[in-house]
Amino acid sequence: MPDFSHALTMLGQTDTGLLRGHNEDAIFLDARDGLAVLADGMGGYNAGEVASALAVQSVVAFLRSAEAQHTGKAAEPPELINRLVAAVEHANLAVFAAASSNPAYRGMGTTLVVALWRESGLFVAHVGDSRLYRLRGETLNQITHDHSFLQEQIDLGLITEAEAEMSGHRNLITRAVGIGQNVEVEVHQHAVAVGDLYMLCSDGLSDDVPVATVVDVLTAMRTNLPMAAAYLIQEANNAGGKDNISVVLADIKRQLPGDGWRDMLPGWLHDFLHKDGQEPSA
Repeated sequence: MPDFSHALTMLGQTDTGLLRGHNEDAIFLDARDGLAVLADGMGGYNAGEVASALAVQSVVAFLRSAEAQHTGKAAEPPELINRLVAAVEHANLAVFAAASSNPAYRGMGTTLVVALWRESGLFVAHVGDSRLYRLRGETLNQITHDHSFLQEQIDLGLITEAEAEMSGHRNLITRAVGIGQNVEVEVHQHAVAVGDLYMLCSDGLSDDVPVATVVDVLTAMRTNLPMAAAYLIQEANNAGGKDNISVVLADIKRQLPGDGWRDMLPGWLHDFLHKDGQEPSA
């Protein structure tokens, strides 16, 4: 498998917040593997913490095992999509089995968002309302679509996004990993451009930090990812810190490996062809 660390810089931070007794978020990131995972657990005392950690560990183990079994030609997009779905389904069964076998964990579950960068682009799988954003230039787009009661109301035209922000039902999700034997996984593929900055986050960040603030922070601090993450977490705590807060940042510094003739370009020509974050045509 190609090493993505020369093209991808990653940083992750998680914080308990100001009101919770412990942190039920879990994160994983590995620039070399081109993989980031974030989960926000729920359940009784400590159960959410168990669910999120188990889900993240299960996804990472499954994907690494799948990569190890296919050491030849790079996987094609349909195979990568199927692999991500299978990884989340594997995590779902692991969490569900743990919840079923231990009364203290009964009913636990977790959101989950998985970002996998490969030669053919970014592959995303998610369940729940943890999010993945992309900053391209100065435009921030939410790549994931919340699986939540409020998002369903917005989609049906029953409430506006502004009304949703004021609602008392912001934490009601309609899908979660581990609450049943089956899980519905949303998965999709996206083109990647040099200069993109990606952010995975739990709702402790997205609920309390305005999008405009996120754009300002990521734009101003994109060359210092630790500072950007710390500043965003502090902004969430300044807003009350009502929930655990987690963020993973991934900056695309160079063309991802495995792209044929583009890999052999000298640095100056590579940068010229990718100026303004645009991909050159094949």
